[in-house]
Amino acid sequence: MAGILALDLGTHCGWACRTETQVTSGVERFENSRYSGGGMRFLRFRHWLEDMKGLTHGFRCVYFEEVRRHLGVDAAHVYGGFLATLTAFCEEQQIPYQGVPVGTIKRHVTGKGNASKTAVQSALTAQGIPFTDENEADALALLMTVGHH
Repeated sequence: MAGILALDLGTHCGWACRTETQVTSGVERFENSRYSGGGMRFLRFRHWLEDMKGLTHGFRCVYFEEVRRHLGVDAAHVYGGFLATLTAFCEEQQIPYQGVPVGTIKRHVTGKGNASKTAVQSALTAQGIPFTDENEADALALLMTVGHH
């Protein structure tokens, strides 16, 4: 009964998981404290992936929001670290994974590939899909986009 995991990678990582019986979602935070080394967020992310895999009895596949443009160099580096950690985890566990471009997700959910974050959130709300913040909303929108797989 393996599930599909959809991720909005980042320090505030939005996630959504569909199993045979339910959809669950949330936001997991991977901030570093001032006493943490630079790689600790990625180690915590790796442990979280292992925990999620156990809770869901494995992943049939993992999808992530493929971001091509970042607001700054630090954001790009952090995204790259999460992406490297995720893809290494999936390779090691022999779990298929795939990036989905942001425009593809927006087009599926709103009908417009250049829709705003607000438009995506409004589309989710209109369908009665609850979320706590933009990160969780992005993961849920991604799950909706790939849910037919």
